[in-house]
Amino acid sequence: MMPLIQASYFAAAILFILGLKAMSSPVTARRGIQWAGAGMLLATLVTFATPGMQSFALMILAMALGGGLAGYLGRVVKMTDMPQMVAIYNGMGGGAAAAIAALEFSRGHVQGFTVTLLAVLGALIGSVAFSGSCVAFAKLQGIMKKAHRLPAQNAVNLVLALAVLGLAVKLVAGPFPLGRDLALFFVLSLVLGVVLTSPIGGADMPVVISLLNAFTGLAVGFEGYVLGNPALVIAGIVVGASGTLLTQLMAKAMNRPIANVIFTPISGAAQAGEAPIGTMKEASAMDAAAMMRFAQKVIIVPGYGMAVAGAQHKVWEMARLLQEAGIEVKFAIHPVAGRMPGHMNVLLAEAGVPYELIFDLEEINGEFATADVALVIGANDVVNPAARTDKSSPLYGMPILNVDQAQNVIVNKRGKGAGYSGIENTLFYGENTRLLYGSAQQAIAGVIAEIKTLAG
Repeated sequence: MMPLIQASYFAAAILFILGLKAMSSPVTARRGIQWAGAGMLLATLVTFATPGMQSFALMILAMALGGGLAGYLGRVVKMTDMPQMVAIYNGMGGGAAAAIAALEFSRGHVQGFTVTLLAVLGALIGSVAFSGSCVAFAKLQGIMKKAHRLPAQNAVNLVLALAVLGLAVKLVAGPFPLGRDLALFFVLSLVLGVVLTSPIGGADMPVVISLLNAFTGLAVGFEGYVLGNPALVIAGIVVGASGTLLTQLMAKAMNRPIANVIFTPISGAAQAGEAPIGTMKEASAMDAAAMMRFAQKVIIVPGYGMAVAGAQHKVWEMARLLQEAGIEVKFAIHPVAGRMPGHMNVLLAEAGVPYELIFDLEEINGEFATADVALVIGANDVVNPAARTDKSSPLYGMPILNVDQAQNVIVNKRGKGAGYSGIENTLFYGENTRLLYGSAQQAIAGVIAEIKTLAG
């Protein structure tokens, strides 16, 4: 029986890897989800056949409750709320890994230096991922309205980290851990996750979510070793490795070391930088419609404002009208646009925008100089020219979309503020820039109406 069980776990791991590979492209992403889901189903069913398993009724009840809740939320949660859904699901994975470690310690099943070390590491990383993801969820859901930074924040981080590491060493090196040491270790690990994540603002949130995802994967992999479950080991390490690579790519796209994201985050408060020169010039829906309707090439740059307004369908309707008029339309996506990796890609795909019209920063940046109009919808930092010129700006050195090089720039934003990160955007003051104020849903609907009038 055991050879068959181990072979089934191996097959499940292969399905996980194939699924992850397929998810790297929008064209095959749906197939990747199906493969990974099949792998998870196989691993779950095989677990029931593992010798020594007990409490089948509780296992079935947990699966029914978890699967039922996930199925319901998957249907009712809006696409605009996907970042917080990803954050809380990721947190559940880290929490489950930490709970496994706590249970194994309480039963006295953790024996040997290597097993104890990995159990403690998995518990630490999983606890931080769980509480940190809960904070990320609260921020994205609007429950936590702003970033909270403690006095001497980095000193508090250091003291907490040293305390947790000290307890971890004691658990690994000492005899069977005392209940109070174990409880204090988990409490401080959870607090560390909260304290690390609370000061981080929305501008850094894509990197944070990716990093917490990597933490969860590593925690699951470590606890899989403790349980002797190869499927958990392989799946966890694959998720941890891919999450780490994605985090590095996201940090590179912001030109911010991961340490800076954690210890010197862009919090959303007013940020340093040179005062913009010029004035912001307003445009009406008719102005925007006329500029695009009589253009030859239009590049659309979606951002978080489009997500908040749920305007992706209106944006695609407008793009189709322009295409019908013979205008070339493309979409430009920055790697850290939105509140999670791939946020804008998901929204555009949900609206039905063909994949071949969506381009990333490296592919399309050279085309802005040939565009008649660049339309920015709710994006801020990823199009801020200060990243190229202002050494005092927190964004300095960050690769941006070269929107300012287009002949005309239209920026749709809700108000005249500096944006979520608190960094003033010099693009808004450019001679070739016009501001279209209002919610993206209403503003684009107005532009659509004016385009139809011009076409008639």
